[in-house]
Amino acid sequence: MPKLPPILHITERSLWEQARERGTWELSTRGRTLRQEGFIHFSTREQLPRVAGFLYGDYDGPDDLVVLVVDPARVGVPVRYESAEPGGEEFPHVYGPVPVEAVVDVEPWG
Repeated sequence: MPKLPPILHITERSLWEQARERGTWELSTRGRTLRQEGFIHFSTREQLPRVAGFLYGDYDGPDDLVVLVVDPARVGVPVRYESAEPGGEEFPHVYGPVPVEAVVDVEPWG
């Protein structure tokens, strides 16, 4: 079986540090939780610049932004590529908490 490419999630460094202490990542997107959304939004490497601009284009917070690089084979919950509308661009969605062990790298953004 071929290795799946990593999926990416941009966030604030302090939120990632909190997740490391808890053991799971449970934020879906900026200001929204897994519980509120039903899944966690991720991007491919190619989608990340647009997503980062959309979510954090106005960001002027105290934290650095980081990119969580996740191995989809290690999340232990369903990963589905879905679009918001029929025929639209598909984005990876993770249907459950992501164990911090699935995060194989943390890259600086910007």
